[in-house]
Amino acid sequence: MFLSLIFVAFLFAVIQGFVRVVVFFWEWLSGGDSLDEDRVERAESALDHSESVLVRELAEAESRRGLSRLFARWQASNEAIDEYLDHLSLGWYQVIIIFFLGSMAGLLIEEVWMLATAGLTQNRPGLVWGPFSPLYGFGAVLLTILSFALRRHHAKGWQVFLASAVIGGLLEQLAGWSMSTLFDAESWTYLHLPDHISQWVAWRFLVMWGLLGLVWCRAVTPRLLYQIGMPTTRRQAVFVALVAVYLVADVAMTLVCFERKTERDAGIPPANAFEEWVDTNYSDEFIAGRFQNLKIGDARDKVDEHGNLLPAEPEPDGGASEGAGETGE
Repeated sequence: MFLSLIFVAFLFAVIQGFVRVVVFFWEWLSGGDSLDEDRVERAESALDHSESVLVRELAEAESRRGLSRLFARWQASNEAIDEYLDHLSLGWYQVIIIFFLGSMAGLLIEEVWMLATAGLTQNRPGLVWGPFSPLYGFGAVLLTILSFALRRHHAKGWQVFLASAVIGGLLEQLAGWSMSTLFDAESWTYLHLPDHISQWVAWRFLVMWGLLGLVWCRAVTPRLLYQIGMPTTRRQAVFVALVAVYLVADVAMTLVCFERKTERDAGIPPANAFEEWVDTNYSDEFIAGRFQNLKIGDARDKVDEHGNLLPAEPEPDGGASEGAGETGE
């Protein structure tokens, strides 16, 4: 019990320290040389309008009592954020940060979901470097753009739900079909479910996409965009641009690794020094350990009752079957 308390205290200290480092770094990015005057003026104007609304609404909230005052303060915060979003220019800066955060958050949610529903702990990233699942990153970006557009049209909750479900279903269908067509690979399948629509889309998960999109659009996106804000310094722009370069390189290297995995399974030797380097550093063993939920070639379509892809059957000589390395979504 005592050791558990020490561990909890240590974990809290680590998290608190990490948050402080992130806050300090973000404040450092906000310093230095400014961008062009138009951008800075636009960002400052948006903040000024938001703060004016906040001050006005908080002053009104102080006239209330008890829970009514707390609700009024929360409502004041929402009004200030809405005012800020009315002046926000949504562009590449926000999109890259949202993709970055959504890729990590989606991966975490998926792994927690698998642990809670199937008792499985797996490496389920979608890229060779870092804890990222690009499917969720793209989903977060599309839902954010959708949320921004629907907000301007004062869309109702059911409209956001339906639009989010459609976007999620299309993403799963496109990602699953692309993996199957380009790499003869499969990271998930819903064919074992009675409510499947296609191999990669099922009604229950469309509902989950709809609910996730509703929460994202109504609760997450406004405050997230408010916290991200608009770039005003060169440090911010350069840092986010470097993040974009890293993510593009990560996606490109992942595609190269999957392509070489497919070629190795087909008995095609490396054609140049770069492919030799890929085969050495991103071997079948690396792919199997890094991505534990993807099957390639003959291992496809073998799933358990939870829809998780099963390991390949060993060959008669005891070796692992060609093309059966496990990889993640």
